[in-house]
Amino acid sequence: MSLAGLKCLVTGAGGFLGQTIVCQLLEEAEKLAEVRALDKAFSSKTLRRFEDLKSTTLLTIMKGDIRDASFLHKAVQGISLVIHSACVIDILGLVEKQVLWDINVGGTQLLLEACLLSDVKYFIYTSSIEVAGPNCKGDPICNGDEDTIYQVTDGFPYAETKREAEKSVLELDGLPLKDGSSFVTCALRPMYIFGEGSPFLLKHIDESILNNKVFLRISRKEALVNPVYVGNIAWAHIQAARAMRNPEKVKQVRGQFYYIADDSPHLSYADFNHELAKELGFGVEPKLAMPLTVLYCYALLLKIMSFLLRPFVRYVPVINRHVLTLLNTPFTFSYKRAQRDFGYTPRYSWEEAKRHTSQWIAEVTPSRTTYLRSKKV
Repeated sequence: MSLAGLKCLVTGAGGFLGQTIVCQLLEEAEKLAEVRALDKAFSSKTLRRFEDLKSTTLLTIMKGDIRDASFLHKAVQGISLVIHSACVIDILGLVEKQVLWDINVGGTQLLLEACLLSDVKYFIYTSSIEVAGPNCKGDPICNGDEDTIYQVTDGFPYAETKREAEKSVLELDGLPLKDGSSFVTCALRPMYIFGEGSPFLLKHIDESILNNKVFLRISRKEALVNPVYVGNIAWAHIQAARAMRNPEKVKQVRGQFYYIADDSPHLSYADFNHELAKELGFGVEPKLAMPLTVLYCYALLLKIMSFLLRPFVRYVPVINRHVLTLLNTPFTFSYKRAQRDFGYTPRYSWEEAKRHTSQWIAEVTPSRTTYLRSKKV
């Protein structure tokens, strides 16, 4: 089933994933009637990327806050499909917990209310692998799926907000709409997303440049994960949207969550970064700088220091227990359920994803090197 003639709203459209979703919607062979790109701000580079596609689909740029109910009501007028990828990602604790909840949970709930009042029929939520874990004990999962039983533990604010927002989305599936139909929702849980423009990958590149082009190792070689290319997770959203419009497939999709991966190799985070950049002369540290237990003790020491300094200054440690657990827990999932239920297949092979990402790394490395050197001076 195509998306021809549909009006779609994409939230977080100025972000790493959101703008890729917008581009793929604008590239659809059977044109949508309109794509509304919503975010608080758009870089000039992102707007140029949209313009360069020269799509005949109407593109409407909407700048506003996901916490603004009146703005959201205007944004969804006449819309049939919402792809909600807007959120604040924070694993270090840089963002106040209340702000995380207001945007990730409160903003999602306000958007859902606006959709129901305006008879929006389809809603796809971009969730996160962190909804599943890993838990604070670091229990591993190897090639898990949607039926895998896993003990989730609270305590990581970002994971908690994504879990609560996903729950809000899926619970509303099946609610009656004014035209006699019902609200259709689903959630996609991507693995760690990589690709050109990734802010997290750029951070690792910067760290490696400062370390003589050697990636820091904070993840054990045994801690295998399976990242997903940004073009493939964006494509999964479009394939899920098509399934929602298909009378036969919608029954399997509605009210469900799906893990989205691709055929990228299963490696630790550090080794995966190295795999993307090794042909450009980047190396990776062979082992952890200190035993993992010592790193956990170090993280605890930094947490105590942060607590003691709180009356005087806000100090956010560069590493914490959650990050260490995230980076050092084997945690891989299969995308077979998504393949079965709505026909998800990666749009880009691993070779293509690696080539695109490596080309981007090669392009940004000289400018990042110059910038970082100037800061040191």
